[in-house]
Order: sequence, then structure tokens, then C-alpha cells
Amino acid sequence: MEFDALLLSRLQFAFVVAFHILFPSFTIGLAAFLAVCEGLWLKTGKDVFRRLYLHWVKIFALAFAMGVVSGVVMSYQFGTNWSVFSERTGSVMGPLLGYEVLTAFFLEATFLGVMLFGWNRVGNKLHFVATCAVAIGTTFSAFWILSANSWMQTPAGFATDPVTGNFYATDWWAVIFNPSFPSRFAHMMLAAYITTAAVVLAAGAWQVLRGRGTEPTRWQMRMAAGTLALLLPLQIWAGHWSGEVAHHHQPAKIAVMEGWCETADVQPTLLLAWPSDGACGRDAVGIPGTSRFLFATDEPLQGMDAFPESERPPFWIVFWSFRLMVGAGLALLALGLWGVFLWWHGRLDRPGLYHYLAVPGGALGFLAVVTGWVTAEVGRQPYTVYGVLRTVDSVAPVEAGQVAFSLLVFMIVYAIIFTAGVIYMARIASRGFVDQPATARPRAPGSPLAAVDDPAELPEAFEGESK
Repeated sequence: MEFDALLLSRLQFAFVVAFHILFPSFTIGLAAFLAVCEGLWLKTGKDVFRRLYLHWVKIFALAFAMGVVSGVVMSYQFGTNWSVFSERTGSVMGPLLGYEVLTAFFLEATFLGVMLFGWNRVGNKLHFVATCAVAIGTTFSAFWILSANSWMQTPAGFATDPVTGNFYATDWWAVIFNPSFPSRFAHMMLAAYITTAAVVLAAGAWQVLRGRGTEPTRWQMRMAAGTLALLLPLQIWAGHWSGEVAHHHQPAKIAVMEGWCETADVQPTLLLAWPSDGACGRDAVGIPGTSRFLFATDEPLQGMDAFPESERPPFWIVFWSFRLMVGAGLALLALGLWGVFLWWHGRLDRPGLYHYLAVPGGALGFLAVVTGWVTAEVGRQPYTVYGVLRTVDSVAPVEAGQVAFSLLVFMIVYAIIFTAGVIYMARIASRGFVDQPATARPRAPGSPLAAVDDPAELPEAFEGESK
């Protein structure tokens, strides 16, 4: 394997994207969680939901900032490492990414200040509107980013300039709502909510194990376990939907994901495989004859032998990343169902084996997101725009040494700054709550913290949330 500019540019972009996607996949779900908490507080008047909001909004602010910074670094690489791709696809990709800034980032940036600093400065309802606006903004952001990336997977609504070879849109509706976008958008949004629920559950389990099982801790564990139990079956359905779309538009990706070596009418579902015959896993453990239940088609299911080697994605990366994603999702489903069972029997608040497993389970959502992204992006190879623009023809004319140096710098900087940020967020999440709820009484208009008896106690109220 030669570490030329192409491979190093791919590694650098993969590193930055894998780091960046951790934060949006968390903040999208956390923004929705905060909106739910504030809405329940306004609806029920229960102080526990206010305390949950004040606790998790600190983590949201830091995660949001880290996501923005890592996203800016990623966008610059379109010009530094992939200038040919930017030139060829700019007329299509540029507006999609621009709409993300106009409709999502501006909305988030405008209302984020009210959300973070508007306590005691705006009314209850206006502050709730700000929280909801930020949550909607994160959804808009995912919408446009997934639309742009899905167009690279299943390009539609475009034509090519016969002189320059550049792409331009002929039907923006077809560009935005390209064939793979609906399923992939649903899959990603559910993944974000599930990832957040796993983190919230892990933080609550840690607090229970440390003897800090306060009322907010109990509520966040119930909400997180219920979310996992409810959304994971929907996520399995969305993943199957996305797989059916990929089978129709990207059959080589599906052949590699499923480990199908040869074309056949009926294919097995491989659970494990290992090298034994070149690039194909013939030695495998699987369930024979199950493909008909997964892919409704009367035509033969294409294996890797149906595609030239130059048209196949890397086998082992795609094959195993897909299984890691599925395995992480099934483990989270088990945690969700188990948690609901314990909740039903009144044992969710008692430390036990479940809590010891739920703590490391907080990372499973991130594992599923990253490995799912690897499956999708590496599975698109050898193309940047599937079927029409190859990756080797998209890289910028840069020296390998320059890319290697910048990759090293990124790795060092990210290891220091972002690791510190993640550790700090983990410390906040694991601190727990002081079980001294404020006295509940009617809230004065314009004072979201009116449950605090004395305005002089306001600093202590915030301090108590962070101890």
C-alpha cells in the first residue's frame, strides 16, 4: 500500500469526519431532549425537569461548540485536499451546503444565546421557543448535510457540461430528495436520538452506582431506557429501508456488506467471515437462504463476481464496520428493553449488573454512528459521486508530504483539545444532582427560575446543579 496524496487525503478526511460526526450525532438528540425537558417542566410544573434541563444544557453548549469547530475544519478540506471535486460538483454541492448555513446554522446561532443566557431575562414561553428553535435548527442542519451526502451516493437531477465536465443541477427537487435521502435521513436522525439516550442512560447508571440516585437521575434513566426501547425497532426498520435502496442503486456496496462472493438466486446472511480466498470471505458463519426475507426481488442477487475488481469497495472494512454497527444497535436495544423491564418492576434505581453494563453502553451509540458512516462512505468507493466521478479524479494536486504533515497536526491538536473537552463533558454528566429540589410554587411571568424562593439564591441554584 502506497501512502500517496490520494490515500493520505482520504485518511485525513476520514479522521476529521469521524471526529466531527460524534458531536452532531449527540447535539441533535440532546437538543430534542432539552426541549422535551423544558416542555414537561412548563406543562407539569415539576422541578425535576428544570433541573435536568439546567444540568444537560451545559454539556450541550460545549458539544455544540466542538461540533462547529470540527465542522469548519472539515469544510476547508474541500478546497485544500479535494479541489477538483469542489470544482466539478460545486454548482450542486455548494447551494446544498449554503442552505445548511442559511436555514440551520443561523437559526441555531440566533436562538442559542437566548437558550443559554436567557434565564431570568425572557419569559418562560419565549425561552421554550428558543430551545425548540435550536432543536429544529439541528434537524435542518442534518437535513441539508444528509441531502448533499446522499446525492453523492445516488446522484439525480443533474447534467454534465460537455466542455468543462462540471456538474450542474437540472431539477433541484430531484437533487435534494434523491433516491437514498429519505431513508438515510430517517436512519441518521434516529441514530442521533439513540446516541443521546445511550449517553443519558450511562450517566444515570453511573450516578446510581455512586450512590447518587436522586429524582432527576431516576427520571433521566427512565426517559433514556424508554427512548431506546421505542426507537431501536424503528431504527432497524429504517436501516432495512436504507439497505433496500442501496441494493437497488448500489448493488456492489450490498454485495460487499453482505459478503456475497458469487451471484445466486438465494444468498446467506453472514454473521462472521474471515479471509481464505483472496478478497472474499468464503470461510464464514451464516444463516443460509435468508436473503429472500431481506431483499424482495425475483432477480438473482449479485455477488462480488458480478463487478470488476476496480468497481468494488474495499471488502473487509465495509463488511466488518457494518457488523459492528448492527451489533452496537442490538446491544442498545437489549439495554433499552432490559431497562424498561427493570422500570416496570421498580428496580431501575437499584444498582446492579444492568448499571455496570449501561455505563460502557454509553459509547455504543457513537460506535454505531461512526461504523455506519464508514460503511456508507467506504462502500461508495471507488467513487466520490457514485458512478460518475471517481475518487482518484477528485483529489487536489498536492504533495503527499504536505497532506501527511497536516494529518499529523490534526491528530495532535484533536488529541489534546477535543479529548480534554470530552473528558470535561463526561465529568459534568457524571456529577449527578444535589437532592434538594427547590420549593415548587407558581412561576412568575418571565422568570423560568421562579421555583427558587429567593432571588438571592439564584447563584446557589446554578451551583447546586454542577456539584
